[in-house]
Amino acid sequence: MTARTRNRRAALLATSLLAAGVLGACGTESDPAASDPEPQQSASSKPAEESSPAAPSDTATTAPETVAVPLYFVGDTPLGPRLFREFQQVEGDNPVDEALAILASGAAQDPDYSTLLPGGTPTLVAGETPGPDGAIGVNVPTEWAERPDGMSEKEAKLAVQQLVYTVQGALQSRAPVEFYSDGVTPMFGIDRSWFKAAPQNSVLAFVNITEPAEGAQVSGTFTASGVANSFEATVPWEIQDQSGTKVLDGFATADGWGDRLHPWQAPVDVSGLAAGTYTFVASTDDASDGEGGGPTKDTKTITVG
Repeated sequence: MTARTRNRRAALLATSLLAAGVLGACGTESDPAASDPEPQQSASSKPAEESSPAAPSDTATTAPETVAVPLYFVGDTPLGPRLFREFQQVEGDNPVDEALAILASGAAQDPDYSTLLPGGTPTLVAGETPGPDGAIGVNVPTEWAERPDGMSEKEAKLAVQQLVYTVQGALQSRAPVEFYSDGVTPMFGIDRSWFKAAPQNSVLAFVNITEPAEGAQVSGTFTASGVANSFEATVPWEIQDQSGTKVLDGFATADGWGDRLHPWQAPVDVSGLAAGTYTFVASTDDASDGEGGGPTKDTKTITVG
């Protein structure tokens, strides 16, 4: 496959993405949020504002358009490191490459999230690959072919899934992913020609908050939402003050449980809370009473005011 072919196919992919407007919540089996709505316009997920009106000129200038893309970072759970999804806004002219750059740098908005990817930046290409549905091509640094010192085999597999889930989510595609450096390359010592998304129950955290986003400002009643695989579809939530004391609680009912992660949402009335900084916590229902390490949790810092 020539560089010209890759560049041409990459341009076609980027153009089709923008035309179709698919860079929000993904509706595929690979993305846990098949029915989870794209995040609301919170403090951490605003589109770029248009520039202030200026005097007439021959060339009109506006701020670049932005789109929301899902990125899959790594966080701790009772089952060990798992993937948590976080939406971020990126410029719409090259959204997948921007998403990959953020992912590789570990620049999550939530301080509880990180990345297993070593230094270097992957970029999207389109390869001439086997399979009836084709495959998504991603260029990676040549050193990513070998597992870095200190990275376990389990971490290597999860690092690959960070890339696969993020690329598939951004492109709204279930196609497998192939990695290229000098031709098709292994990834972190895993010698395989292409990679599919692993089953959600194997790699994703069992609860994930979409809204409120990290650092969001809330007031009155807002809608909390996310995805979960929790016993009998019950998703307990609570709000803690800065001392860690619970000041409000409730639960949501997800659309299902057992086979994969399902969307959940719940109204949360914070009108009775004093203005200030709090932590919103969503968790799985712990039917085992702490066996297996306890419930999986996701947290977001919020400001009530």
